[in-house]
Amino acid sequence: MRTFFRLALVALGLLLVAITSALLAMRIAIHTSEVTVPNIVGLSPAQADQTAAALGLSVMIERQYYSAHVPEGKIMMQVPAAGTKVRRGWQVRASQSLGPQRVSIPDVVGESARAADLNIRRRGLDIGGLASVAMRGSEADQVLAQSPPANASSVSVPRISLLVSSGSPAQVFVMPSFLGQPLGSVNLLLLDAGFHVGSVTVVSSATGEGPGVPAASSNPPQPSPASIIVSQTPAPGQRVLAGATVNFEVR
Repeated sequence: MRTFFRLALVALGLLLVAITSALLAMRIAIHTSEVTVPNIVGLSPAQADQTAAALGLSVMIERQYYSAHVPEGKIMMQVPAAGTKVRRGWQVRASQSLGPQRVSIPDVVGESARAADLNIRRRGLDIGGLASVAMRGSEADQVLAQSPPANASSVSVPRISLLVSSGSPAQVFVMPSFLGQPLGSVNLLLLDAGFHVGSVTVVSSATGEGPGVPAASSNPPQPSPASIIVSQTPAPGQRVLAGATVNFEVR
């Protein structure tokens, strides 16, 4: 029994040594694969690529900005910052300088979105954000506002964001009740208001055949201006847009 415990203690000791060795080796491997991010600000993209590649890193130029201080074509910002510890294979994201602003910002307010796009890109600029809004009294696809404004100076990004009209907002109405009214007068009222009359179905009051009840005709009854409305769609009280179609059942 004493021999068994002795062997068990030896095995446990060897296991602890193995685990400690594995953790130490893993820690050494992790630290060995870490590198310090170099400073690539002020370098050209080619120089930055060469510097980063020597450490097993890569560089991606994500954005370009105007700068009165950093020469055109040089790296002006980087993430992660120089001195940061990262794993090999990490990608350093960078921004490149376009030099001082030399392009004047055009005035595209009032132009169509397509004309504004051509005007902006012709000057070497890009479209930034593009938003639309329904504006009463404005034509659809018309530029309502821009950022930065025309002739702006000290612009940092070579992009112009546009606010474009999607046209006048549709008018919303509450559907009135036409129940019990003659079809002819309601039809004229709806047409004058810019609505449309859709299907009109005649609902027969007869429930079946029998003594004193005439046989159903093969031709369905047709509505007349004097027909009385008994049902409507949309129902009274519903909100509808201008130009909506209204369907009726009449007797």
